[in-house]
Amino acid sequence: MDTGRGRSRGRARTRPPQTEAPRQGPPQSGPHAAPGPALQGQWAARRPGAEPPAAAAASSTEQYPAMAPRASIGRSVRAAGPPIYQRSTSIDSTLSTEAQRSIQVSGTPEDSGAAAGAPPGRGAMRGRRQLDPVTRPSQWLESKKGSSGKPFNFRSNYFKLTAAPDWCLYQYHVDIQPEEDRTFVRKGLLGLHREKLGGYMFDGTSLYLCARLANDVSEFTSTRQSDGVQMRIIVKLTGTLEKGDPHYLQFYNVLMRKCLSHLKLQLVGRNFFDPHAKVEIREHHFELWPGYITSIRQHEQDLLMCCEITHKVMRQENLLNIMNRIREEKGGGDFQAACKADVIGTTVLTEYNNNTYRVEDIDFQTKPSSTFHLKKENREISYAEYYRNKYNINIRNMTQPMLVTRTTDKDRRSGQAEIVYLVPELCRATGITDAMRNDFRLMDAMAQHTRINAQQRVQKLNAFNKRLYGEPLVVSEFRQWNLQLEKELITVPARVLDEAKIIFANNNSVGAGQGADWTNAFRNNGLLQPAPLNDWVVLVPEKLARDARSFVQNMQRSLKNFQMRDPRYIEMRNDSAQSFTNELDKVLSQSNPQIVFCIVFKQRGDIYSAIKKKCCVDRPVPSQVVTSKCFNPKRMMSIATKVAIQMNCKIGGYPWSIAIPMKGLMVIGFDVCHDTNQKGKDFGAMVASLDSSFGRYFSAVSFHSSNEELSNDLAVNITKALHKYREYNNALPQQIVIYRDGVGEGQVPYVFEHEVQNIRSRVANFYQKGPTEIQMAYVVVTKRLNTRLFADNRGQIGNPPPGTIVDDVITCPTKYDFFVVAQAVRQGSVAPTSFSVIDDNVGLPPDRMQQLTYRLMHMYFNWSGTVKVPAPVQFAHKLAFLVSQSIHSAPSSHLDSLLYFL
Repeated sequence: MDTGRGRSRGRARTRPPQTEAPRQGPPQSGPHAAPGPALQGQWAARRPGAEPPAAAAASSTEQYPAMAPRASIGRSVRAAGPPIYQRSTSIDSTLSTEAQRSIQVSGTPEDSGAAAGAPPGRGAMRGRRQLDPVTRPSQWLESKKGSSGKPFNFRSNYFKLTAAPDWCLYQYHVDIQPEEDRTFVRKGLLGLHREKLGGYMFDGTSLYLCARLANDVSEFTSTRQSDGVQMRIIVKLTGTLEKGDPHYLQFYNVLMRKCLSHLKLQLVGRNFFDPHAKVEIREHHFELWPGYITSIRQHEQDLLMCCEITHKVMRQENLLNIMNRIREEKGGGDFQAACKADVIGTTVLTEYNNNTYRVEDIDFQTKPSSTFHLKKENREISYAEYYRNKYNINIRNMTQPMLVTRTTDKDRRSGQAEIVYLVPELCRATGITDAMRNDFRLMDAMAQHTRINAQQRVQKLNAFNKRLYGEPLVVSEFRQWNLQLEKELITVPARVLDEAKIIFANNNSVGAGQGADWTNAFRNNGLLQPAPLNDWVVLVPEKLARDARSFVQNMQRSLKNFQMRDPRYIEMRNDSAQSFTNELDKVLSQSNPQIVFCIVFKQRGDIYSAIKKKCCVDRPVPSQVVTSKCFNPKRMMSIATKVAIQMNCKIGGYPWSIAIPMKGLMVIGFDVCHDTNQKGKDFGAMVASLDSSFGRYFSAVSFHSSNEELSNDLAVNITKALHKYREYNNALPQQIVIYRDGVGEGQVPYVFEHEVQNIRSRVANFYQKGPTEIQMAYVVVTKRLNTRLFADNRGQIGNPPPGTIVDDVITCPTKYDFFVVAQAVRQGSVAPTSFSVIDDNVGLPPDRMQQLTYRLMHMYFNWSGTVKVPAPVQFAHKLAFLVSQSIHSAPSSHLDSLLYFL
């Protein structure tokens, strides 16, 4: 099998490193659609209504409310370093002890009304949170619920949040005179009137209460102890927050984060973890901190809190250790460049104040002995002296470079400078590196604790709920706001679709089985569409030549109807990248084989990239790379069968199909991966089906640096696919279904308003029709979810079976969305995939859209089982990953009708 190195990890692009050397010192401020022909067969569509007038059609782009950019609820990193001012507290009435001492309510003792709260600076309600955009088609979709399949009730990792029937959230504006800009002081001045306000949240400007004050305009008085000035606090009612208001949900999430802080959990990045329950993996020098991810949203009928169990890797080494190791490994190489490549983007924990920061750059000119101006004392002080005085820490290495991070907007508003310096030996690394991911023993040791099965996960979720209610401060918090979190996980109605029939040679069909795995079916069935392999070349190191011949013989015997002639063998002295490129040049300049088969000793990125660049860009030809591990005698036949299937696909054949009774359907998959060589450069891959068996595909790749470029390129590539479809079928597709991966939640409005409309316009021009006449559905695919589903069989908790569909309770009322569980998971807990249909005038009933999606999950030819996403999306991901990781440029168009990237 091709030894491409796994899947892309993560989608968030990191901030590019600083282009100018930061100045020495502590934080320093820097510059500031209408229906077409009817579908045929048993999947005939429920037709949409009549075509709307032009004005009505245009108004569909206004389904997204206009509002400011989304504000985060709690920052992902904690901006810090030697502070200049006392930090502001989170959105709450409370202050740190130090801040409390500087503020006194007029005529009251210093300690009256002050209480401890959430960690400073966390979770402030800044700006307006964007509402879930309304993408549910309203013209024809009466209900998004399907009905096919066997009904079941499953449990899910959600707790219901309830409030009194007349519960309301009141919003007030707070004005303080004389003017006071420091948020932490404003919070302190108001916070000492807690008894009069009751439960409240305050972000420095807006105040939120669940009980209305007696007067719409109220006034309080506090004394600012730093100068004795009497401060007037004017609180004015501005309105009430309804369920649809973005601040309404934001309030709930901030309240929950405050409750988590009461559990003595440590905020690392965006989530809370329990350092007291850590698990030490001493052999590999890291710890695992268990934690929780929570999110409260309005779902179909109720407000629900999703809760997921997570873990954080805390390495038992500091950043100075890591930098020293890099120096040893690089020797006389470019240490600084290597160090930046490895360290920038790392999230670190500073244990002297239990805060986390994201490293943005390394300043090799600044040292712990460097000085900065400490405003509080109005003098120059070195970093070493500052840490000695402030934290009683003696820095050992006085020549180490300093790490650079940036403060958040909130911290800058409260007086912090933009750039902050950290001492590497005081920073503990979190997370895992690529090298750690490639360490099988390390990952296996980690999985022993992180791979939680369904039974264990439910137990941990119930224990978390009990832990919340076992903490008096949490109970008090809920009581103050007249809220209640239910103690049982919710029950979700679901359906399990019938197993699919896999079609092999001679139209023989085999059931996918309860495990959705038909690997054994190849013992008695041939490939549905074999492509004879008559001319191919094997490049192999001399030491592996004998094993190579044995492996080829196993491939020739593995499949009944795959005609595979003997190859030409080219034996090489070694398996260096240069040896392969030289031999490939010789072979491909003299002949035109159907495929080249390259054998290497072990996985090496440089060799793999060299082979793929040569075969995908310079001299286009399908290629197959295998390692010597494939020659294990005990597993050779099994591996040879899979490799033979893969090679058959690369030269134009396909192994199986599945019945999808829709004539004239083109399915398109799209995904994006970030280029590993150049920051800011992304590769988008599009793969489109060309036949009714979903065995032949057209692919195209383009790179882009903005959403606009991506949308334009996708539209252009879809028109190329339509050209190819017409060449293959002598007709254009009647319906187009696009599955779009790589879309963050905040990008959905842009995708709907710009990308979808751009594609419709381009396709309409190609068809010479109006945009609303094109029958097209656009489906956003989301794989990374915190949602989990659990089957409860008389108290025995397990995973739901393949084919599980959920389209109610935990779905979103403003979307046409559903969840699919496609795979059988024997270890850990299964995570469903979410599908959201944001544009659709094909008119498939929800049942048919769900079935189409699930059946396409059976069509990824690299795996004789179901995958998490429809096959065109998985093909697109595989192609985008290959290009972004190994090729770094668009492949030759000579290969665009072959699955050469498998």
